[in-house]
Amino acid sequence: MNLVLAVTGASGAYAADALLKQSPWPVSLIVSDWGRDVYRRECGPIEILEKRAAKVYDNRDLAAAISSGSVPTIGMVVLPCSANTLAKIAGGIGDSLITRAAHCHLKERRPLILCIRESPWGLIDLDNARRISAAGGIIMPLCPPFYMAAGRQAQEITLAELAEAYVERVLALLGKPPQRMWEEMP
Repeated sequence: MNLVLAVTGASGAYAADALLKQSPWPVSLIVSDWGRDVYRRECGPIEILEKRAAKVYDNRDLAAAISSGSVPTIGMVVLPCSANTLAKIAGGIGDSLITRAAHCHLKERRPLILCIRESPWGLIDLDNARRISAAGGIIMPLCPPFYMAAGRQAQEITLAELAEAYVERVLALLGKPPQRMWEEMP
């Protein structure tokens, strides 16, 4: 079974790249138009990301296999997840493959993890996150577990390391045992 990864138009594309590198499962990738733009600005050509995926879907293809609840997956991660995507999923708007696939994961009770990058949050964002959580989704703000760098100076820690530590926590929610635990920190 595949893991579905959706990349939307919020900063944090480095983490999506890290997820594709660390996933023990084949990844089905969907990238929104704004997600493509952000990835290009932060990381380079989108083809770099697409080459790592087992399958790449067009976000406009609502007839794609992963838009159906009858297609089993490990789960779906939206990383990074924009406030706009959060709002559409919370509001039941399935106007793209990303939002349609997210709704399928919720209705089929499969893991749906929304890695929100937007900050600060307003009341509308909080209400939307609450609705997703009440429907069974997981809201996981794109905040790295800083404790993973315990014992090191801030200037010694790279953005890549922070993204990798965050993604390790995301994948743990889907069943991949983490390589590092809190108890192992100095």
